[in-house]
Amino acid sequence: MHNQDLLSRFIFDNTAVRGNHIQLSQTIQQALQHHNYPTLLKTALSELMVASALLAATLKMQGALVLQIQGRGKLKLLVVECTSQLEIRATAKWTGDIVEDNFIALLEQGQFVITLDPKDGRQTYQGIVPIEGHTIAEILQNYMQRSEQIETRIWLTSAHNQAAGMLLQKLPEQLEIDTDAWNRICQLADTTTKQELIELDANELLHRLFHEENVRIFEPHTAQFKCSCTRKNVGNMLRMLGTEEIASILAERESIEVHCDFCNQAYVFDAVDAAQLLASETTLDTPKLAH
Repeated sequence: MHNQDLLSRFIFDNTAVRGNHIQLSQTIQQALQHHNYPTLLKTALSELMVASALLAATLKMQGALVLQIQGRGKLKLLVVECTSQLEIRATAKWTGDIVEDNFIALLEQGQFVITLDPKDGRQTYQGIVPIEGHTIAEILQNYMQRSEQIETRIWLTSAHNQAAGMLLQKLPEQLEIDTDAWNRICQLADTTTKQELIELDANELLHRLFHEENVRIFEPHTAQFKCSCTRKNVGNMLRMLGTEEIASILAERESIEVHCDFCNQAYVFDAVDAAQLLASETTLDTPKLAH
């Protein structure tokens, strides 16, 4: 693996095919160090982080892409958020001991949820579909095919706190000079190995796979772990509990401590902090008298 976690976009000239390639190492280590995840969930979260960046890089939206896998079995939730700046965070919720060798076996009545949050006041988009597929790559491919109607192929792999992936998409309604390009390029991509995905950078991998194609690779972008939690956001969440609930909690203990699910950062609010929170809420909600 290389010192930086990089995503590279590429296109095939004179075709309707584009792609992204990414390798993550530091991002995964930083995202997963905050919780003692079972190995199987580490693998699933690593692949979902790679997938989130591959998909986020196809969007023109400025904001965040959130991928969730929900279930009613041992695995309750996998969540990954990736911003348009490729800032990634992840978390998981589960119950009991994880001894299965396939994360799909942990799911019951599983759903896949994808959320696009522009974070600029515009409407948030959310799509919810049943889990279809036996791997994260298959789940995402099926979602893109059925919900977005964009032909998409995804290759993912992870090992030892490292993960990598490649995405190919066939752009709709685009004039194709080479009508066989999509099938041919996908067949070539299928020859890649998990070891090549992990070890070879974008230039090496794409040359090995597509040396007979006209591939244009653009300047890579850095991906990194970053959590967007703040004391202000946590305070706003506590406000929603209401005065009585906050008073009840403080009556049992000296302070309210909230841990971020993603980075495990602790935010502590004592009685004085709580009073200030509620006072600021009152100030906001009290209408000003006209002069």
